[in-house]
Amino acid sequence: MSNVYENEMRFAPFLKFIDKYKNLLILLAVILLGAVTYFVVNNQLEKKKSEQAALVYKEWLVEISQENPNNENLNNLLDKFLNDYKNTGYTQLALLSKANFDANSNNYMDSLDNFKKLIEITNGFNGNRIYNKIGRVSASRLLLSMEKYDEALEMIDLYSSSDTNGYIHELTGDILLEQGKIELAISQYEKAANKYTDESSQTIVAMKISNIDM
Repeated sequence: MSNVYENEMRFAPFLKFIDKYKNLLILLAVILLGAVTYFVVNNQLEKKKSEQAALVYKEWLVEISQENPNNENLNNLLDKFLNDYKNTGYTQLALLSKANFDANSNNYMDSLDNFKKLIEITNGFNGNRIYNKIGRVSASRLLLSMEKYDEALEMIDLYSSSDTNGYIHELTGDILLEQGKIELAISQYEKAANKYTDESSQTIVAMKISNIDM
């Protein structure tokens, strides 16, 4: 009898706590259950979307692999990716390949637009840094060809620190040279030469520096 009484006394504070905060505990339990349910359902939906996007991407590969791809068909498929499967990797792949296709077809404005869309959906903490960088560098190169030098620099400003690779320094040098900022351009070319490890790239940068008329 004494042991039963001691056990009841041992749990008394716990039971009082539950009784006092039972409404709050019920609310927390409901929130937790809701969060778990949302996670499970959302995960299933994302999985289903990814599977559907994969089927659309198969259509994409068939079309873009043609000797003369139909641009209207590609644009329709791309719209479907952006409207229905924007957050999937398949959309990023489609945007990258379409932007390159447009550039090779001399549709530079369309190419730039698609690179910008790629940058937009790969920005941020959870974005794809590799595709984001490819998009920015490619867009910068296009903007340089369009003589939009300030925009070209803005595109790669994120990577223009001393820790970046040789190609970014070389591209920055190309833009600065077109702006007439000779000393800054040479500085970027020299950084590029120091970062490059292959002799071919080093030679190209050295030729750019030697061709500059101070």
